[in-house]
Amino acid sequence: MNRIAQLDPQTATGQTKSLFDGVQRKLGVVPNLFRVLGNAPAALQGYLNFSAALADGQLSPKVREQIALTVAQANECAYCLSAHSFIGGKLGLTQQDLAEARQAHATDPRTEAILKLAQRMVTQRGELGTAGLDEARRAGLTDGDIVETVAHVALNIFSNYINHIAGTVIDFPEVTLAQECGTPSCGCR
Repeated sequence: MNRIAQLDPQTATGQTKSLFDGVQRKLGVVPNLFRVLGNAPAALQGYLNFSAALADGQLSPKVREQIALTVAQANECAYCLSAHSFIGGKLGLTQQDLAEARQAHATDPRTEAILKLAQRMVTQRGELGTAGLDEARRAGLTDGDIVETVAHVALNIFSNYINHIAGTVIDFPEVTLAQECGTPSCGCR
């Protein structure tokens, strides 16, 4: 149940309409998250701009979706779990990849290091300290990888929190929060 209005793209006006039209052209639909953000055009514009800027970064689309899943699971955001599972699947992530990303696991060691870093950022509220950074660097992450991961975590926390506050209605195939990744050694059971 939405606690903040989801604006209708057909009746939106002004800057919100213009932003919705751009999203519609790009995605073919205006997802409910954007309909909520449309209540504050500056917030929607900021989200879209930040997302577009990060799309030009070094992290691949698949890794970006895996980060989004790790953060959504850590923040218990069912909307984002559903959206990013759908998008990740469209990008070629398998069901196992999607489930493992939720628990900060990946078959690729570099990707797993990024996901572990993202998960720790959320659970430790950004307070990694020298030990956390050293661990990321030992795993092969560069300072650029670390900074870009922080940016993706921030973007995803923003959308998680908007969805929590708004009670955004899920408009993707729904994924439940309680899901085991299927990796016997991960401890998510």
